[in-house]
Amino acid sequence: MSSPLPDALLGPADVRELAAALGVRPTKQRGQNFVIDANTVRRIVRTAEVRPADTVVEVGPGLGSLTLALLEAAERVTAVEIDDVLAAALPATVAARMPGAAERFALVHSDALHIAELPGPAPTALVANLPYNVAVPVLLHMLETFPSIERSLVMVQSEVADRLAAGPGSKVYGVPSVKANWYAEVKRAGAIGRNVFWPAPNVDSGLVSLVRRAEPVATTATRREVFAVVDAAFAQRRKTLRAALAGWAGSAAAAEAALLAAGVSPQARGESLTVEEFARVAEAAPRGTAPAAPAARIEETE
Repeated sequence: MSSPLPDALLGPADVRELAAALGVRPTKQRGQNFVIDANTVRRIVRTAEVRPADTVVEVGPGLGSLTLALLEAAERVTAVEIDDVLAAALPATVAARMPGAAERFALVHSDALHIAELPGPAPTALVANLPYNVAVPVLLHMLETFPSIERSLVMVQSEVADRLAAGPGSKVYGVPSVKANWYAEVKRAGAIGRNVFWPAPNVDSGLVSLVRRAEPVATTATRREVFAVVDAAFAQRRKTLRAALAGWAGSAAAAEAALLAAGVSPQARGESLTVEEFARVAEAAPRGTAPAAPAARIEETE
């Protein structure tokens, strides 16, 4: 790894000057809020426990604030950027501010929801300031598509962070909680203030750590089958599972039979079940039960 320049990371003036030179104005449509504080991005890298041998994939690098901090710590960084102007400018920013790091950096100009492969070695870590409007679908898609990702640290809207990290019984436990837990052990890893962004968002942000399960959930059901049960259970989360799963199973009686076979009370609600219990229900599904929708559904943000 080459040594970065002392002032390689982007500060507030650097971010604004770079944006002005590119004619970039952050857009709400793409959930863009650029980090302008070098201490914050270094804190994110530390919290992510990025290692010298890691190949890190970053989604939504923007102007490159976090990208440069990742290049200080990791062997390789691959950034996925959908914005035409930002994608075109980022390699030049890396080359200008961190000479010698260009060979360890790759830019993929694409929508992360449609990424099926990445150049170079398989990613071992995902570290990203995810666009708020698609954070959960992007996270789930990356975890499903790249099983080599062992550790993830994502910055998302604080409420979404709470949902992702929630456990059974919590009022905010729902679709994101269960589906993230299918892949990983999930926990809150800190809060991020609004003043480190430009423009400052009108919501708080939180860090979420996801460490991939050493062993996948033990089940004969497929991910799609399990996720179908999860979607159905929380589509009508105030109803008992007997009622909420009636459409999924074909009838309330069939739903009750599947629940009893799985050792789950038909009077329970989705917010009380673990991912393992959802998997048992999926295993007991009546024949002909509809499969789940694709993993990247926008509804997964609840």
